Amino acid sequence: MKTKIEKAGILLDALPYIREHAGKTFVIKYGGSAQINEELKDKFAQDIALLHLVGVKLIIVHGGGKKITSLLDKLEIESEFKDGLRVTNKESMEVVEMVLSGNINKEIATMLNKYGAKAIGITGKDANFFEAKPLENGKYGLVGDITKIDTRVTTKLMDEGFVPIVAPIAASKDGIGLNINADLVASKIAASLKAEKVIFLTDTLGVLDQNGDLISTLNKEEIEPLIEKGIISGGMLPKVNASLEAVEAGCAKAHIIDGRIEHSLLLEVFTSEGIGTVIKS
Repeated sequence: MKTKIEKAGILLDALPYIREHAGKTFVIKYGGSAQINEELKDKFAQDIALLHLVGVKLIIVHGGGKKITSLLDKLEIESEFKDGLRVTNKESMEVVEMVLSGNINKEIATMLNKYGAKAIGITGKDANFFEAKPLENGKYGLVGDITKIDTRVTTKLMDEGFVPIVAPIAASKDGIGLNINADLVASKIAASLKAEKVIFLTDTLGVLDQNGDLISTLNKEEIEPLIEKGIISGGMLPKVNASLEAVEAGCAKAHIIDGRIEHSLLLEVFTSEGIGTVIKS
């Protein structure tokens, strides 16, 4: 009986947050272990289904770097990285698009549909959802910098009850697909929609201080010295910068959470304590 009462208490604690978020838009960057580990993939799908069921409008943006590298290796196509970005030529772009759009995107859509989330997979090329130009005049090959987002595409899908699953491949004026960093795609979409939240699933607790302890909340003024001191660095840096870009452009909050924790999305969104770092404007 005690366990049943505790379960009821958890549901009651979540009720104000369910009411607060109903009808709001969340953009979720899905990556890391949550996208690879089979058990975590299943928990993520359950979380999305529940959020969708209680009225949250959702857009999922995904990457797929490890699968891309694996297939390139099998095809004996060399992977080259510069400044942390995959240098993408025409040959490797074909593989990138095949993996992101043809494999991972549809796998996620199928996984969410299993739990009733009514997911549909798209890329930036579909209905010219987002367009881009080559980043730094082609320094990284077919890697793009987003120039335009048509929010009508996802807005209409969400209004019809769909969950768009977005592969980070942009349309271009040349008609060639461009590879985009998935964190930046999530940030740009969240900013364009003035979303309530953009949430990044990572393989770390969140933003950590110099002692390795989680920092629960941050703003721009607090972030800048942490970057200067090298406390925020490496793979966390682009996520923090993407978060700042989103909140400064009108997204209410950005969250960086540990996707290795089961039901991390629900714990972050429906509890007062949360589990990760919240970045505010």
